[in-house]
Amino acid sequence: MQKDAEAARRSTTTLWDRTRQLASREILETALRLFTEQGYDETTIAQIAREAGVSQRTLFRYFGTKEDLLGGDQERFGQVLTDTVGEQPAEVDVWEALRAGIAAALTLHDSRDQALERFRLLHNTGSLRAGWLEKRLRFQEDLVPLIKPRMGSGAGNTGHKARAVIATALACLDAASMAWVADEGEGDIMDLYDECLVAVRG
Repeated sequence: MQKDAEAARRSTTTLWDRTRQLASREILETALRLFTEQGYDETTIAQIAREAGVSQRTLFRYFGTKEDLLGGDQERFGQVLTDTVGEQPAEVDVWEALRAGIAAALTLHDSRDQALERFRLLHNTGSLRAGWLEKRLRFQEDLVPLIKPRMGSGAGNTGHKARAVIATALACLDAASMAWVADEGEGDIMDLYDECLVAVRG
């Protein structure tokens, strides 16, 4: 009897989770479509809620801010980035560790088309670009304690070198994603990232 009740609870929870995921995906897809069609700044929360068939209150239960509705979930990007870098074996050098983190974070996009639209909006919308740069600085600081030990323990290793390396890697990601958008998503964004890194490192 107890097992049956537990199974029923699990089934109900799974159904609730699935319903929530479907609703969340529908809201995100609606928001991304409207942002693409008429611009991020020109699209209102009320319009997204109406088009998605939910109330604004329901929409805000799923997403805290309008920026979250872009669907890129930059906080999760930062978490996956730092987690992956931190999981790299000690013998992996700083550049390879950062590359692994960036590649892992890019897999958060549901599809190539969705990634392309998100990057296009990010690079062409001033408010989104400013928000991304602010978060990027925070991600950089989160990465410093993970990268610094990989750069040796000499007296000159005070953190500024780690910051320079991290900032370079993230700047290469920006350059690669901008080129990828300009090419309408042709090729692999990580190949472009590698080309940018080779150019920087000489």
